[in-house]
Amino acid sequence: MTKYILWTLLFFHVSAQRWTLFDEESKPKRESRVRLVGNLPSSGRVEVYHDGQWGTVCDDGWELAEAQVVCRQLGFPGAISFTPGGKYGEGSGPIWLDDMNCKGSESSLSECSFKGWGVTDCSHKEDAGVVCETGTNITSNRQFFLDNSLGLSDDLGLLFDSGDVCDFRINVQDTSEKEELTFCVHRMILMIYPELNITNNSRNLTVDVSQTCHPHVSAFLRYLYTRQIDVSIMSAQCLHQLAYIFGVKKLMEDVGRAFTSLLPEDNTFHTQVSMYEYGVRTGDLVLQDNVLQYLSWNCEFLISSPVWSTISFHMMDALLQRSDLIVKDEAFLLEALETWVKDKGDEISSDQQASLLNHIRFLLIPVDKLYEMQFSSSALRQNHEKLYLTGLLRGFQFNALPFSKIRNQMDNMSSEYLPRIYTGDEWSVFINDTTVNYPYHQYYYSQNNRTQTFSTPAHPSALYREKNVQWQAHVFLSAQECSNYGISCYSFPVARFLANGNQYMYTSTIRYSNRFILSCKNENNVFHVQDFKNDMAVVPNNGSMGLPNPCPDDYSFRFVVRPEYI
Repeated sequence: MTKYILWTLLFFHVSAQRWTLFDEESKPKRESRVRLVGNLPSSGRVEVYHDGQWGTVCDDGWELAEAQVVCRQLGFPGAISFTPGGKYGEGSGPIWLDDMNCKGSESSLSECSFKGWGVTDCSHKEDAGVVCETGTNITSNRQFFLDNSLGLSDDLGLLFDSGDVCDFRINVQDTSEKEELTFCVHRMILMIYPELNITNNSRNLTVDVSQTCHPHVSAFLRYLYTRQIDVSIMSAQCLHQLAYIFGVKKLMEDVGRAFTSLLPEDNTFHTQVSMYEYGVRTGDLVLQDNVLQYLSWNCEFLISSPVWSTISFHMMDALLQRSDLIVKDEAFLLEALETWVKDKGDEISSDQQASLLNHIRFLLIPVDKLYEMQFSSSALRQNHEKLYLTGLLRGFQFNALPFSKIRNQMDNMSSEYLPRIYTGDEWSVFINDTTVNYPYHQYYYSQNNRTQTFSTPAHPSALYREKNVQWQAHVFLSAQECSNYGISCYSFPVARFLANGNQYMYTSTIRYSNRFILSCKNENNVFHVQDFKNDMAVVPNNGSMGLPNPCPDDYSFRFVVRPEYI
């Protein structure tokens, strides 16, 4: 529980750097700036600057609307064409953007919709490019950017420190401790933040802040002047609370990222559950979603922990609605819900129980377990016998009827028929980086310690139980290993997961949305999940993952088959 205290100091630096030379390369590399790499100024491979380095853009979703945004951001009248597939050569470094979706009216590429910074399954063979209109006078209106804002930020910090000519007082109090701090600041600075509702007639502001956070108030107020602050794990929650109280959303988001970096550090799940409840209290939706994603990926471990019986109704409700839950099967999830309801007792109303039970996807419970459930008993079932029987009936129908009979009902069933990430023995296989640990499949054999072949039913429905699909799972660590299988790879490790041909018998009714999972070997900590693109999945580097890799030298690969009706 306490090892996260040893995490190193995180520093959020907001101001730009100082530049004075009149030269294109000397422009400050500001966040989200774009450039073209090619032989002509008006065409080339698109690169975007983020987190201190240039990276490329994947051509997934890359069309004329995206090209228009890039060209106008660079000062050209518009775009002539977009170029997919690495026409202007393969870049290096991170692939920052993927699955772009621009309206065409955005002022910069980063304003468009995309997966997330560094979240991609592309290789540099798919680096996107553009050809921009040059116009007639584009070079005559060339602009040069000068930025000396760093010096201004320093000066404003000194102004706060000195308190010279301050004209506004902030009183920080803690009603329980009756302790009050007073800070003299400058009204004009506070008026930059409209959430504070400071006017020319305002003279003071009183806020309630817990006494434990008083030592951090001065640093927070200084941030309002300089947009710079040191954030440590010890100060993060207080700074987040202050940002919430004062309505400084940008700082809330930045500090929230510090919270997110803590998620893999606590295997007891106390920290993650506390973070979620804190996110609910402060209205930080990003923090809530980050925590829920992590807990969904590690749901099986959460269920087996003592914390499971303590989570709130609204947290349980949010978890059960997600399709990225990683669990053995749906029956396991129902049993966990029954245990939770039993432990909660009278804390959970009958209506709340029914609401949660409706999130269970009875259609996807294995048919043999559906049969066993007819004879089982639990407090939840006793309270909602009709809901249980309805779920069991629909589950048997889903397993017994051909797809043509239930197709018309699919839209009405919403997410009930969509699989979660089921990792039972029948549907997944492990590959370790040095050893293999999966002896369960009937058709299991090993070519080497990073290649596995196994068999699954074509679909969970009982109609497909005897119709097997053969799968091959590979993890390649070098270009030579890829070449041995007749493929080209450009980043490592890379995984390949493909069927041996017979799955195409079912493509008119079944598709496979398979998943690739990274987890720590010793701690069973899932920290990354992604899909396969053209049967391939490139393992991202630590800097481009949504969560930090807590075990960079000792993690395992899991391949999960996810069939679903189309």
